[in-house]
Amino acid sequence: MLTINLLREQSSTVIDRLRIKNFDATDIVNHVLDLDRRRRELQVESDAVQAELNNLSKVIGSMMKEGRKEDTEAAKKGISIMKEKQKLLSENFDMVSEELQKELIRLPNLPHPAVAPGKTPEDNVIVRSGGRLPELQPDALPHWDLIKKYDIIDFDLGIKITGAGFPVYKGKGARLQRALINFFLDEGGKAGYREIEPPILVNEDSGFGTGQLPDKEGQMYHVGIDNLYMIPTAEVPITNIYRDVILDAADLPVRNVGYTPCFRREAGSWGAHVRGLNRLHQFDKVEIVQIAHPDTSYESLEEMVKHVESLLVKLELPYRIVRLCGGDMSFTSAMTYDFEVYSAAQQRWLEVSSTSNFEAFQANRLKCRFREKGAKQTTLCHTLNGSALALPRIVAALLENNQTPQGVKMPAVLVPYTGFEMIS
Repeated sequence: MLTINLLREQSSTVIDRLRIKNFDATDIVNHVLDLDRRRRELQVESDAVQAELNNLSKVIGSMMKEGRKEDTEAAKKGISIMKEKQKLLSENFDMVSEELQKELIRLPNLPHPAVAPGKTPEDNVIVRSGGRLPELQPDALPHWDLIKKYDIIDFDLGIKITGAGFPVYKGKGARLQRALINFFLDEGGKAGYREIEPPILVNEDSGFGTGQLPDKEGQMYHVGIDNLYMIPTAEVPITNIYRDVILDAADLPVRNVGYTPCFRREAGSWGAHVRGLNRLHQFDKVEIVQIAHPDTSYESLEEMVKHVESLLVKLELPYRIVRLCGGDMSFTSAMTYDFEVYSAAQQRWLEVSSTSNFEAFQANRLKCRFREKGAKQTTLCHTLNGSALALPRIVAALLENNQTPQGVKMPAVLVPYTGFEMIS
């Protein structure tokens, strides 16, 4: 959420920069500023009435001591009238504040100045690429045929138990999942991230804090009887650890890594591009999260990008890193790098990670702050997160790119985790 101070001081800049995200903020910003002025006027009126009440209370006390009964009764009637006025001002102040909050949360985060304009993924900027594109035999299979051939993932069984998009992993398929999770967690630990195992259900406050609520509830599974939401990513519970927390500046950045299953309704998704593991309702993911100092948050972002890149290098997967254009960025992000791996059998790039800096946007919702040594004032932190990594498309690429006539060969780095070199 953007701060009201930013809108007061740089309203034109906010409107101009949000155009990079193809968002016309003019009406909302003007409305917010009108509401802000009205709220401050009400506060001034309320303070003035309160001051009068305080003074009149002192006068009444003096009158009572002097035995001026009639004057005291008249003054008490005046106090009653002023209290009613104060109550009305307070109600109006709360109404205006609530409307102001509703308008503020409609505004997306500002894109970083380096973010390019654009509307579609075709406008994204390729930063760099690595790895070698595999050359497969003419009869190479896509992963949805490979998993049937080797009986390692069962979509039909998932449909029977739950529904479409909830696969069952079996045998070496299940062991590959566990191997990737442990590998990603271990690599996160080596990079200085503290491991967290968070809840996979969150309350409304947590969903609001990281920006999933109130506008994205349709993409989340809702447990209505308890009013809880199944997490779309570990970003939500891990970042919310720091909701309403004041950190010491010397402790920044805070680095956490966590594995969770993730749940997304993916309403409206269909077609060949979401076949097999390409898009699921339930999937596994390891997430890295940082709470950073505003002065160094983009250094933290680059560090996170290099960490995710190192995982793809170790998995021997061909990859590319793209910086998203304004129109392809999320509502909450200031800058996002997507990682894509090449799927040889599908002959296309698959997104496997988004690594983003949200600057103070989430922190303002979370009231996540820090204090410099000796300072009285607090400052909003910057929050960042990234997939390190999401498993489904990693598994798809591993299966497709490493298929041989003998079976699917595992990358050397995974063998100590899987306990096998080949799926056959």
